[in-house]
Amino acid sequence: MLQRIQSIYLLLAGLAIYALFLFPFVHNVLVDGKPVTISVTGVFQDVNGQYVHTQFFTALTAAAAVIGLIPLVIIFLYKNRKQQIALCYSAILVIFGFSFWMAQAVKGVMGSIEIDTHNWGIGLLLSSVSILFIVFALKAIQRDEKLVKSADRLR
Repeated sequence: MLQRIQSIYLLLAGLAIYALFLFPFVHNVLVDGKPVTISVTGVFQDVNGQYVHTQFFTALTAAAAVIGLIPLVIIFLYKNRKQQIALCYSAILVIFGFSFWMAQAVKGVMGSIEIDTHNWGIGLLLSSVSILFIVFALKAIQRDEKLVKSADRLR
């Protein structure tokens, strides 16, 4: 059913992925003497006091949009719990791969520059938060499956 707790968890997982469009991975890091902010959409540099979009991550942006849809699609597969479970595991793997891709994109821009903890953005944690919400949803779906199997035994 749509009003189950796993629907809330999956909605929050999707929103966490879409929050990557709002929050940067790294902000105010000096690259070539200019402050740089890196987000899922690309690199923003401070040019004459204004942040200008200097490098675009088109594929990363499109992947974030598609990956954010996966938990939202899983919500509407409530009639087939086994498929929901399989897609939750697949979504976790896809988000792990996406997180690696994001890290490589940041590393490619930063090069050998070390990132201090005060330069970290919320965007670094959002994929982990999304995975956590999917795991919570997975446990709730498995509890529902167990409940349905026990009710079938009683009939």
